[in-house]
Parts: sequence; C-alpha cells; structure tokens
Amino acid sequence: MRSWIFVVAISAFSFSIGSAAEEQTALERGDYGPLDKAPQTALYDYPIKVSERVYSAIGATQPPTYENAGHNNNLSFVIGSEAVLVINGGSNNALAKALHGEIKKVTDLPVKYVISENGQGHATYGNHYWKKQGATLIGHVDAQHELDEKGFGGLARMRDYAKEFAEDTELVNFDITFDDRYEVDLGDLLVIAKEYGSAHSPGDVTVLVPAEKVVLAGDMAFHVRMPPIFDNTDTALWIESFDLFADEVSDWTIVPGHGGPTDIATITEGTRDYLVFLRGEVEEILDEGGSLEDAYKIDQSQYKHWHTYDELAARNAGRVFERMEFE
Repeated sequence: MRSWIFVVAISAFSFSIGSAAEEQTALERGDYGPLDKAPQTALYDYPIKVSERVYSAIGATQPPTYENAGHNNNLSFVIGSEAVLVINGGSNNALAKALHGEIKKVTDLPVKYVISENGQGHATYGNHYWKKQGATLIGHVDAQHELDEKGFGGLARMRDYAKEFAEDTELVNFDITFDDRYEVDLGDLLVIAKEYGSAHSPGDVTVLVPAEKVVLAGDMAFHVRMPPIFDNTDTALWIESFDLFADEVSDWTIVPGHGGPTDIATITEGTRDYLVFLRGEVEEILDEGGSLEDAYKIDQSQYKHWHTYDELAARNAGRVFERMEFE
C-alpha cells in the first residue's frame, strides 16, 4: 500500500514539475539568450566596432528586465575628428553612464550630440545623463510628442523594473527637433538623421554615416526578434517607408534597432516580408468576413524562432486586423 502511494506521489510531483516548466515564459526558459552578457556593467553587452568610426553596444533581444537594466535596444556612437555623437540615450542614467565609460576607452573627444531613434523610453530616458554632460539632444518632432504624452508613465514603469539603475533619471525634452532630416558635422564626418516616413512608432528616424556606408536603422528594421506592432503603427505605410530606406542603403552595413549588424537581405526578411505576410493573412480573413478572434489564430509558426514571438505574435495580428478593417 505504501509503495503504491509513493508511486502516485512521485507521479503527481513529476506532473507538477512538468506543468511548471510548460508555464515558464520564453525569457525564463532562456530562449532569448543570457539575461546579461556583461554583469560588470549596467550594459547588457559591451560595444563592438562596426566600422572605423562607428560602434554599437548591441542590446538584449528580449523584454526589458532588471538583469538587462533596460538595455534591450542598440546604443551606438560615431566618432568624428572633433566630437562624438551617441545614437539613443538609453533607458536610464546608469546605462548612459556605462556607455560613456566605454566611449572614453576609445576616444578622449567629448560627446556633443545625442540623437534618439524615436520617443520610446529606451531611446530617451538616459538623455537626462547626457544633458548633464553638456550634450545637445536631438529628436524628431513626433518623438517629442510621444515624450509629452507617454513619457512620465513609461518612466514610472522603467523605474519599477530597473530599480537602482533608474536612480536620478528624469524626463528631459529634446534641445532640437526636426521634421525630415537633420545633419551633424562631427569634424570631417557628416552624420544624417532622416525620417523615411511612418514606420514602427511615431518619430522613427534612421541615422546614416555615408562616409562609412553604415546606417543605424533604428526601428525601421528588425531581425532576430519579432517586430512589435503598436496600436498606432500603420503597416502599409511602414512597408512604403522601408522600401525608400532599402533603396538608399542596399549595399551598406545595417545596424538595426535590435540585433547585431547585418545586411539588407536579412532585415528585409525580418521586417518587410513579415509585414507583407501578416497583412496578406489578415486580408484573407477580412475577405471571408472573419473576426478579430480569427486574426489571433493566424499561424505564425514559421516565425517561432524569433525572440519575443510569444509576447508579440498574436498581439501583432490583432492590431493589424483592427487597422485594416478601416483601410
């Protein structure tokens, strides 16, 4: 009798362990890689040299966590003969300070400019640190609107997960805003911030370094992780903007907003092709009189290997459906 009870107990325990494992998120299972690649610093990983004068600290391709300190996007910098330009202020002052420390290992030149790829927190909240260093903060006019509308709420959420990394981080506005493009001369090196049109989120800009044939694409382009589609993302316009972008930088080295340096074919597959696929599936549902529930059930399993698939796939489909209903 006791042995039977023991076997049942062990079976029940094994089942509960298996169920718990099944309930783990992709992040908890380690599907998105290490939680932190550089534990000695607030950065998720150290900067890599992309070209002679362009460097990028490649962020985690996972949601923001305490372990990655919110470094889940790419924080880049460009070195001229007179000054340094940073692309993305980081999620908080701790990240910005850590990136500054890495910049100082490469050059003694001052960081005079910071361009934020959009108005999202991981592109802007660390601007507070850079402002205190005397840098000029630059962003698209729509990115400033995003900060005005959502900045304080996002800052509170960042402080909640980042804890001590968020200490002394405050919301600051851009010093300079622009509509279409803005040029910065770093001393014998021209850098261009450019909006190609509506993309992932309001105020998305791409930073081009023509002399190096390197482009810091921002959230115009994705690979490794699934592109997030927001409730205000117009995927039809994003495809048009992407095509303009791709035509200009087809043979350049591309540093996307998330994931390491790559080429045009890779980010086309990771961005444009996905948007076209999702829109095609939703169009079929609409033509057949289907519902939002049908959109959530679209088979996106071909993209299951992408990071943040679990968090975004169904949500993306629903948001495309809701917008395409009125196109």
